[in-house]
Amino acid sequence: MTEPAKRTLYICYFGLREPLVQTQVLPYLRELVKGGIEVSLVTFEPDFSSKWNEEQIAARKHGLIQQGIDWDLLAYHKTPSALATAYDIFNGTRFIRNKIREKKLDVLHGRIHVATLMGALARKFSSHKPKLIFDIRGFFPEEYTDAGVWPENGLLYRGAKRVEKWLMDQADGFVVLTEKARGLLFGDEDQRSKAKDQRPVEVIPCCVDFEARFPEPSSSLRDEMREHLGVAGRTVYTHIGALGGLYLTKEMADFLAVAREFDARTFALFLTQSDPSEIVKLLKERGFADRDYFVGRVDPAEIPRYLAASDVGLSFVKATYATQSRSPTKIPEYLASGLPIIANACVGDVDELITTENVGILIDGFDRDAYQNAIFRLRRFRLDVGPRCREVAIRRFDLETVGGERYRRLYDSLTN
Repeated sequence: MTEPAKRTLYICYFGLREPLVQTQVLPYLRELVKGGIEVSLVTFEPDFSSKWNEEQIAARKHGLIQQGIDWDLLAYHKTPSALATAYDIFNGTRFIRNKIREKKLDVLHGRIHVATLMGALARKFSSHKPKLIFDIRGFFPEEYTDAGVWPENGLLYRGAKRVEKWLMDQADGFVVLTEKARGLLFGDEDQRSKAKDQRPVEVIPCCVDFEARFPEPSSSLRDEMREHLGVAGRTVYTHIGALGGLYLTKEMADFLAVAREFDARTFALFLTQSDPSEIVKLLKERGFADRDYFVGRVDPAEIPRYLAASDVGLSFVKATYATQSRSPTKIPEYLASGLPIIANACVGDVDELITTENVGILIDGFDRDAYQNAIFRLRRFRLDVGPRCREVAIRRFDLETVGGERYRRLYDSLTN
């Protein structure tokens, strides 16, 4: 007799269309489907009434069902911040409780604190008790204080830490992004796959889908995109992702200015969802003309094409306690495209990656000497750096053999 499939509900406090969900949620859920898991997904959609209509919802539902994912959506409320989040938690908890009763779920999988809180509350008030995964991703309370969103040790921070402590007690299994985060949260015991009380812990960095998004780079695509951008013969430094907050926008502009002093062919490529005005202002103040940079928002599906035109990937992030838990998505995307990385120290496992695998330059300060040294060292990289970067990406960040395998292993340990 065939054993019935295990059922999970993945709780995501983001909207389905957000690039993060497209590249770092749906691919993992498809991996769970491959493992025989029946997957349901609930997302929280900003501007629900204006951005979704019945036809769009039906089309997305149909498309996801074809991939084995049963999708529901709830409205996300933004203001006033604390009250809006509290309302979403109440609404989400009620929805999840109904889903538990309807589907007799085996696992509730919460992405970050708010989503996991909904799952924990829904389970508490349900007669059926599915296992709870706390997919921690990052040190959320500390990130908000480090970015200046919350006052340090203020009321919101202290409340979030109390919730976090309760969730750590309630969860049956955990996901973290970095070995540093695992060590900080669970200690450095020899049995690295489990917490001290034997609950399973998986370190799953942000991975990339080589088959769907990052096939082997081709010289023809590189030539095509470099012509499209007007950068033939130039050295293209690229940053993917947000600007401001924990992302060191001014420091990147300073670095690029030094690079341009040593190589007038330097071109700055910023692919970002953030307001472009600040980085454009900083580049122009440092002598960059319009022909020397491109700053824009591109569809996630187009990111690999732009990276094909690039030469170096940048990752400048404020080094704090919180960012030790980070696995920047841009890092494996750079490597998958054959790009060496220039990054600052003390962010997630980036130090270990660069020094162990020799796939980039680690800077230990934000000054002219550090930038100049990085540029000189980059010039010594051999021609085989591109293939080496890609080999490292496949070995350490492949969606199926790293991310998918570890998620399936966590589910197996909780449900068998």
